[in-house]
Amino acid sequence: MIDRRSLLRKSGAAAVGVVGVAALPPAVAAAESPHLHGHPPVDSGPTAGVTRTLLQDHPSPAPGWNAVQTLVQIPRHKESGRHSHPGIEVGYIVRGDVLMEFDDRPPVRLYAGDPFFIPSGVIHNARNVGTVKTMMLSTYVVDPTKPLVTNY
Repeated sequence: MIDRRSLLRKSGAAAVGVVGVAALPPAVAAAESPHLHGHPPVDSGPTAGVTRTLLQDHPSPAPGWNAVQTLVQIPRHKESGRHSHPGIEVGYIVRGDVLMEFDDRPPVRLYAGDPFFIPSGVIHNARNVGTVKTMMLSTYVVDPTKPLVTNY
């Protein structure tokens, strides 16, 4: 499970999303992009190298809900891993090709420029099936008392 507050602390949040890794303090930049300091990321497991950068987290106009936005990056031949969210996910493929796999329905192939919608609680996995690192902008309307991501 990923907690929004710890995601914010680990990722540098909006600083990474707006100005990039170079503007971060060295320790945070190293955590975000270890290859910048001569240490390539470890390439073990299907989710190795996947990052979720918290861009913003605000109370929603609907009481008891938050609007959260993240930038998800998935390296070539990697996947997000099976997971769900405690609310809806409205997304957009910024770069790359993704096979969005679901536990309860057929997979959907998405390309750069495609939007997607995932209902609350639906278990899914985004698999990078393209030739570049996938970038997805995901906006969630979620219960702020629950973890943003529950892994399975």
